[in-house]
Formats: sequence, structure tokens, C-alpha cells
Amino acid sequence: MENLLRENERIDDLEFKGLKIIQNEQGFCFGIDSILLSDFAKEVKNDSTVVDLGTGTGILPLLLCKKTQLKKIIGIEVQKEVYEMAQRSVKLNNLEDKIELINDNIKSLITILGINTIDVVVTNPPYKKINTGLTNENKKKLISRHEIEANLEDFIKISSKILKDNGVIYMVHRPDRLVDIIELMRKYKLEPKVLKMVVPKLNKRPNMILIKGIKNAKPFLTIEENLCIYNENGTYTKEILKIYNREV
Repeated sequence: MENLLRENERIDDLEFKGLKIIQNEQGFCFGIDSILLSDFAKEVKNDSTVVDLGTGTGILPLLLCKKTQLKKIIGIEVQKEVYEMAQRSVKLNNLEDKIELINDNIKSLITILGINTIDVVVTNPPYKKINTGLTNENKKKLISRHEIEANLEDFIKISSKILKDNGVIYMVHRPDRLVDIIELMRKYKLEPKVLKMVVPKLNKRPNMILIKGIKNAKPFLTIEENLCIYNENGTYTKEILKIYNREV
């Protein structure tokens, strides 16, 4: 197991069906947004072919392999070092038969995968536009958080191209980009069908959104009950503990 690790890396236990993941202490580590997205997307139908746009550490492919009965999931990661680390996590969990990783920009996907070939897209794209917010000096974190290699429209346009008719996209993002997301989804024929707001505590403003769209579907949006992360005393709520598969 030790030969799978590189400098500044560690193995974390995901505490779910024996899954483990390799992370770099000085790089971008996955957050609760990826965990929430994996739960939001757990309705992926059996034998689906799934694509994760911007897979990072590979957290979504790992979790969805155990939360669903998907046939295959393809993770796309532009950063070679991060891609190679994710590959080692796949090997660590013996999931090479289910997970394929591609080191490329998502803009190349139509050439690689073709049009109308994928059942489901999941994505946790960079939240920040270029030149907005605090700029992190670490390049890996910068690319993970800012729209440097691809922007929101690229993620949505590519999703629409590779998805089959009635294919599904699941995305986690920030509330301040919601208008952009809905506008772009409709532009590229991905009809928003389910929206869930995530709040840090009760009576606080949402700081995340989870949205599901279906390609070429008829208009009808369901807004689900807010998901609250923390109780007033700072502990996780029952809903979050359930997502983390911990005893309540």
C-alpha cells in the first residue's frame, strides 16, 4: 500500500463500504459538496454509463460505484498529477473494471466519447469565474476552484453533447450562479427538473445548490426541501449523518 503514495500524500478512509482515497495534503482535497452530490445522484439507473466532468481525486466515481449499480464511470481530469493520484485510488479500491480515468480537458470529450453516448453526467465544476474571489497561489487549487481550463458554459454544453436523449446531469454549484446555470441548461436543451438548496444551518442562506437536468425533457421544476448541514451546536444533522452512513 505504501508504494501507492507519493510525497505529501495520505490515504483517507471514506467510511463507506471499505472505500479509501489518496489525497495530497498540499493539493485540493474533496469537500462535503462532492459527498452531497454523490448522494443526490444515487438514483443513477442500473447499467448506466456515467461521466464525471472534472473528477479531481476521483471521489465521485469511487462513491457512485458503491452507491449505485452503474455499468461504468469515466472520470475526466485535466491536471496530470491529480489524474495519476486518482488512478492510484482506483487501484487501491480494486475498481479498475468499473472506473476509467482520462487525462484531458473536457473540451476534448466530444472527440473522445462521441455524441449521444452517455446516460448520466455528474459534475462538481470550478465555482469561481476567472479574476473573481481570492486567488489561491497553489496551482492545483487554483484550477480546481476557478474557471481556468473550462467555464460553466463549457461544462453544460459538453454535457448536452455527450448525453443521450433523456440523459441526466447532476451538478453541485453555488447559489450565486443559479441564474447562469438555468439559462445555460435551457440553452443546451438540459431541462432543470430538481433543485435542492443546501444551508449551513437553519435560518441561514444557502451556500450550495444541487440541480438535476434531463436532456430534451418537458419543463417542470421540483424544488425540494432544503438540506441543512449543521445543528445549532455545530454537530451534523441527521440528514448529513445518514449521507455519511453513520449511526444517528
